[in-house]
Amino acid sequence: MSAIRESLVRIMTILKEFANGKDDPGDGLNVLRLSFVSVVGALLAAFVLIVRPFIWPGSSDEWHRTVAILIAYALCVIIAGLRTGNRIRATQALAHASAGAERVKTQELFVMTDMLQSADTNEDALAVLRATSLRLLPQFGAALYVFNNSRDRLDLIGSWALPEGIALPQLLSPGNCWALKRGKFHINDAPSGTLCCSHHGAELSTIEIPMLARGAVYGLLMFATDREGAFDELRNVQRLGRMLADSMSLALANIALREQLRTQSLRDPLTGLYNRRYMEDSLERYTSLAERNGGSTAVIMVDMDHFKALNDLHGHAKGDSVLRDAAAQLVGGVRPSDVVCRYGGEELMVILPDCGLEDAAARAEVLRGRIEALTAAHGTPISASFGVASIPESSTTHVDVVAMADTALYAAKQQGRNRVICAERRAGREEFQPRLAVTG
Repeated sequence: MSAIRESLVRIMTILKEFANGKDDPGDGLNVLRLSFVSVVGALLAAFVLIVRPFIWPGSSDEWHRTVAILIAYALCVIIAGLRTGNRIRATQALAHASAGAERVKTQELFVMTDMLQSADTNEDALAVLRATSLRLLPQFGAALYVFNNSRDRLDLIGSWALPEGIALPQLLSPGNCWALKRGKFHINDAPSGTLCCSHHGAELSTIEIPMLARGAVYGLLMFATDREGAFDELRNVQRLGRMLADSMSLALANIALREQLRTQSLRDPLTGLYNRRYMEDSLERYTSLAERNGGSTAVIMVDMDHFKALNDLHGHAKGDSVLRDAAAQLVGGVRPSDVVCRYGGEELMVILPDCGLEDAAARAEVLRGRIEALTAAHGTPISASFGVASIPESSTTHVDVVAMADTALYAAKQQGRNRVICAERRAGREEFQPRLAVTG
């Protein structure tokens, strides 16, 4: 009997703790097991106590009271066990649903990251971001801003799912954005009294997330809504928005790095013009097309006059500045389809597809005047000599046309500089009188 009483005391203590809410949902299965064992033990004890009065008459009242208590206890345990089981099943169902939603989000983010690795431009990355955002955050509009090359402003690359009639600014200044200043997400919600960026429009509530990678900020990701009481909603999407911004920032960093490497392989770092390797490939391609189509391709060789004396007198910094400005004048004086290159040193080259010798000579004269006009800006005499050749008027191959243009350039140097000289036409071609610059 003492063992039974100790068991009852221990079971009653556990039940009292359970009733006081001290049970741990993680131990729910242990509670159910204990409930099952307790019920079985109570029922067995009740059975023994029921038959006990027949063996020891005279003690029926005491035993019957004990039996009633045990049966009541067993019923309480059964009810408590059922309630605990229902609560455990509800908690597990909620946990499974939450885990399922998190798995879906994780899978979407993995797919997004994988797709972004194939993005070649900011527009490609934007398309991937838009598709993922519409699946994960369909209740929010969004926009993507990216720094320009000079990093003095952010340009709007694209926006989607914004409320009707809402237009975001096309440009943002970094100094007007608290998210970029702090390097952390920032919520603009005027109805809640938050500190808002100066570019923020009062008709929207937004969360702005800077996109950082490799220690630099590449842009700004913005989520927006016009619903009331949006502050809590925006805070709740902060974590998922941060994940989207992180994936996107790495993609933008990779795109920028690829573009930088491509530019370095094709461009001259001082002038920004195409380098000699790109010039050779372009010239061969244009001359092949001209031969196939029966057209012309012209080459203009440019050499800055007295450039060594300019460096010796004013320093190399001045010489670099003059060379950059001369390159800019050449680029601004030709068609977008023409190719301006740095051939080497102070020698520059212009390739003009679908252009004959006469038209190329006229264009060279315009370029000569643009370079001579730099004299006033730099406070020292600046001029250049030009040699012009073309296929098929003066040459037959891309190798010959460069050599003929260089020969004409040497003739311009010999005849006094600051002038345009054309290569001689091939036999059977109409003679062309070269246009000489007027020198004073």
